[in-house]
Parts: sequence; C-alpha cells; structure tokens
Amino acid sequence: MTKFPFDRFAKDYLKELLSPLGEVEISREVSGEARQVDVYFVPSLQPTLAPEILGLLGRFTSSTCLIEPFHMAVRLPEVRSCLSKLLDICAKLENEGQPESNLPWLWILSPTASSALLEGFHATPD
Repeated sequence: MTKFPFDRFAKDYLKELLSPLGEVEISREVSGEARQVDVYFVPSLQPTLAPEILGLLGRFTSSTCLIEPFHMAVRLPEVRSCLSKLLDICAKLENEGQPESNLPWLWILSPTASSALLEGFHATPD
C-alpha cells in the first residue's frame, strides 16, 4: 500500500483524464537529486477526446506541462520545489535543442493558497 494515497490517486486520475489528449508520464525523474514531477504531459497532435470536455484542465494541457497536485494548501517551500523541478527540466530540454516556445508550463493544483503566497508571486486572476 502506498504511503501517500492522495498522491497516487491524483496521478492515476490525471493520467486517465489526460491520456486521450496526449502522452502522460507519471513520476518523471528530474535530474540531480532523486526528485519526480507528479505528472509530465505532452499533448497529442490528434487527441482522441476534445480537450474542451475537461474544461480548465483541458486548457492547461494545450501545451506540454508539469502538473503538481496538492490535497492541502500549497506552501512556499512546495512551490519552490515545483519551480526547481520545472527549471531543471527546462534546462535539460534547452540543452537538447528545444526552442523556448516548446518548454513546459508548470501547473500547481491546490484547493487553496494563502493571500500572502499569491501576493508574493504577484498572482492575478486571469
């Protein structure tokens, strides 16, 4: 049995939802110390499901992205860790010749975030 059942559930759930739209890799290794991205998603050129059916999640996955779901309020150290993984992956992809336009986005899914955290990142509603 897994030590973190929400983590496993979130990864499996996102994999099932996103598989018709493209390639989903669960627990992708990140270079350096042993770290993993929860979900690494690369959209398919011809998805078998219209992304719009997944609403906001479908919009998030219109391009390559990392998805980090949290079941409790995300905190600054966790955001920093997610950003660090994103930057490591971007550096690796750039070294492989990927153009800036193909680098992944980072989506942190959290049921809530403090006002201080959002203000610290200059987050604004879109």
